[in-house]
Amino acid sequence: MKYLHTFAEKCNGCNTCMSVCSQLYFKVDDPEKSAIKVSAAGKNSFALSVCNQCRVCVAECPTAAITVNKQGVVMINKTLCINCLACVAACPTDVMMTYRGGLVPFKCIACDACAKQCPTGALKIEVKED
Repeated sequence: MKYLHTFAEKCNGCNTCMSVCSQLYFKVDDPEKSAIKVSAAGKNSFALSVCNQCRVCVAECPTAAITVNKQGVVMINKTLCINCLACVAACPTDVMMTYRGGLVPFKCIACDACAKQCPTGALKIEVKED
């Protein structure tokens, strides 16, 4: 299973990852449209929230719009999605996202764009056995 591993202790809160993500998928620099979230967790410490590919959302989707690809990454087929947001409600880690004005959910697909741009090494794509 491929996923984005986070190392919060290395994060400096620069938000480069959120900028890269939103620009890649939505063509805007907007933290609300990033599939990774960085938040303050204390003085000079940050929390990183991103999909761990747990697959809870797959079981909740009434139209089978959410599937797991051959690399173990949970993917959303926007054509099949009916915007019911059952996946958002079911997500145990609150990382299935929507944004103001957007009805189709989105999430991290472990593409590694943010990891490549992270200046501190706080993000890394990893593969683990199911």
